[in-house]
Amino acid sequence: MNTSKKKENFFQKVYRNRIYLLLVLPGTIFLIIFFYIPVVANLVAFQNFQYSDQGFMYSLFHSPWVGFKNFQFFFKSADFWIVLRNTVGYNLAFLALNFFFAIFNGIVMSQLRNRRTLKVYQTAMLFPYFLSWAVLAYFVYAFLSPDKGIINQIIQATGGKPIDFYNTPAVWPAILIFLGVWKGLGYNSILYFATAMGINPEYYDAAMIDGANKWQQIKNVTLPQILPVATLMFILNVGGIFRSDFGLFYLVPRMSGSLINVTQTFDTYIYRALTQTNDIGMSTAAGLLQSVVGMALIVITNLIVRKKQPDAALF
Repeated sequence: MNTSKKKENFFQKVYRNRIYLLLVLPGTIFLIIFFYIPVVANLVAFQNFQYSDQGFMYSLFHSPWVGFKNFQFFFKSADFWIVLRNTVGYNLAFLALNFFFAIFNGIVMSQLRNRRTLKVYQTAMLFPYFLSWAVLAYFVYAFLSPDKGIINQIIQATGGKPIDFYNTPAVWPAILIFLGVWKGLGYNSILYFATAMGINPEYYDAAMIDGANKWQQIKNVTLPQILPVATLMFILNVGGIFRSDFGLFYLVPRMSGSLINVTQTFDTYIYRALTQTNDIGMSTAAGLLQSVVGMALIVITNLIVRKKQPDAALF
């Protein structure tokens, strides 16, 4: 007697998993509307886009084609090298510092045994992440204001000359890197904290029996267990190396023109190109370049990781 189950067709599988599919339906619709459909608009990067009264779609398919001229104009402009240097330079700094401090903070939190202390520590670390850059920009201004800022008041009280921070580009790379790492520290630590808390306690017991001290336990037990998660996050973060936090680089420096050489990134450049020059073609070309390079970096990094550590690869 044949007791094997009859093979389900596509519609039967859909019906059997209807509850799960309904759960993911809102997210799927959101992705299609706001991520996949707008991909068509990347055609603007290859056009001399001219907006028509008949609507965006009519303009999109009737604007004259210019090929790669928008990209050539962007690459040849003086802003390109400034934008590239700032975007990649800041992101490399964020990549290194965020990894170090996030892993360090996650391990420290996992070692706390007092639950009340842990909750206070977690809340203090996470709180900055939930504040928008618009709010934090005013906090930063309270410290850096040329006339009434806290730092300048301290400098004047000690007999020094006040510093006009918003017209002093040299200090802003350090300020922006500090703020970026500080704001995301708590959020970036959550995954490593959860991974460290999920490690089997028997590993630590075995290490203690072998005479391992706390540092040796972290080095030989905690870090190897965290490494696969850290590798996965590294791959994803490398893909965002051509992107930047718009609020950090646009709102915090208060849009100061004298700071543009140290605060201009791809995202702020695209915004300024749209609002000041109304050059939709070149700004779209810059945005498309971001996406293509980001995708290429993820694929290349994942291939390297897959050869060295297959279990930690993204795909």
